[in-house]
Amino acid sequence: MNAAWSPRVPGRLLVTLRLGEVPEHVPGLRACTQYGTPIAEHIDGGAIDRLLRHHAGAFRVARLHSARTPRSERAVAGARRFDDVEQISGVARVLRIELRDPAGAAALLQALAELPTVERIGADHLCRAPFDAPGEGGAADTRRAWARELIRLPQALAYEPGDPATVIGLADTGVAIQHAELSSRLRAGFDSVDLDPAAVGGLTLVGDYRRRGERPQDEVGHGTGCAGILVARGHDIPPGGAGACGLTPVRVLGAAVGADERRFGVGALDNIDAGMKRLIDLGVKVINMSFGTPESALGADAPKPHEEIVRYALARGVILVAASGNSGLTEKYYPAAHEGVIAVGAIDSQRRPSSFSTRGDHVAVCAPGRDILTCGLEGYQTASGTSFASPFVAAICGLLASRSQRRAWPLDSAETREVLIESARPFASAGVEGCGHGVVDALAALQALDARIDRAIREEGDESTDVPPALAAA
Repeated sequence: MNAAWSPRVPGRLLVTLRLGEVPEHVPGLRACTQYGTPIAEHIDGGAIDRLLRHHAGAFRVARLHSARTPRSERAVAGARRFDDVEQISGVARVLRIELRDPAGAAALLQALAELPTVERIGADHLCRAPFDAPGEGGAADTRRAWARELIRLPQALAYEPGDPATVIGLADTGVAIQHAELSSRLRAGFDSVDLDPAAVGGLTLVGDYRRRGERPQDEVGHGTGCAGILVARGHDIPPGGAGACGLTPVRVLGAAVGADERRFGVGALDNIDAGMKRLIDLGVKVINMSFGTPESALGADAPKPHEEIVRYALARGVILVAASGNSGLTEKYYPAAHEGVIAVGAIDSQRRPSSFSTRGDHVAVCAPGRDILTCGLEGYQTASGTSFASPFVAAICGLLASRSQRRAWPLDSAETREVLIESARPFASAGVEGCGHGVVDALAALQALDARIDRAIREEGDESTDVPPALAAA
């Protein structure tokens, strides 16, 4: 992905107000777009409204996210009740503001940032997937299951087959719902894409890009490729690495066509974050995020993308996995670079880091990401990129979560990252920097988790046998 490519969405702001500052009358965006609730045309009746009208004329505003639980006394149509986790993480306080005149947006952003009631503010912008993964020369590895064998997935699935109650969320371009490898493996998903052709920097949008809905049909092939790595039935390609775990797809990226007539995914930050919030509230345990925005594409004072939604996911115990990026440089892409997210780089069949794999101290581990045989929109495809390394790790995280559930032991994203790092295999050669702690090993990770649980239980038992001195004397 070109680091310079991340155009702003003209006339649309994402503003996070401080705790207690969001007025009750502002409805949720989903209530407005899907259920006819009138969108609000004022916020505080004070400084925020005056600045918005001064710099942009009229404006419209809605809460970006909906709450987990409905309000019992609906004083405002479409209003919801947000809990403490939603408030503290910030997702309850994000407003999507549409400006009538975007010409003064730069000055408006600066002015609003000075208000004490505003916690974070930035222009909405576009994220693109897949990351462009340039070729590295040499013939493609045609062994059908080399990636699974390299990271010991068959052995891991024999050790832990996965639990249907453990659900992985896939935030991407959607999936080919009727694909023979996937159709019986998918849970009900949805579509959060809501793009305006006039606001996508001259890109040509195709397919369904205007209307959110309940059908996450892929029109690119990127999400379908990730889904095949996760849950393919194994008819004509190796079976998915997540075993019996469920998969809930959400289409957060629409389809655009480039100059070379190839399709790629594109989505606005608010579309992505809204889809992520709903996935989390549906109870998924793992989310795969094969998209990103380079830090170099952000302004000096711009907020880091997806910050509130990452905080919210981690607070709900969700394990977050993200592609590190395909620039081949040492730099940060978000959401991969957020603390608590498991950032994944790519290797080839010889356990060598791919030249396109983005590097950095935040990268946790690498997984196969070159010449991966997986599902396509019709039939199959061979895909390369950290976009396709990330689902291998998400699949392993699903198995780890299934294992921890089977043993009635809690597991969060931070501990999962530790387990993956401590059980990783070394790269083929020494001296690799910025690509994490090695190559992910599915079987070793499961065994390491079991050892951790056994050790914790044993230590609990030791503590319970300690007799306080006063009781011993008695």
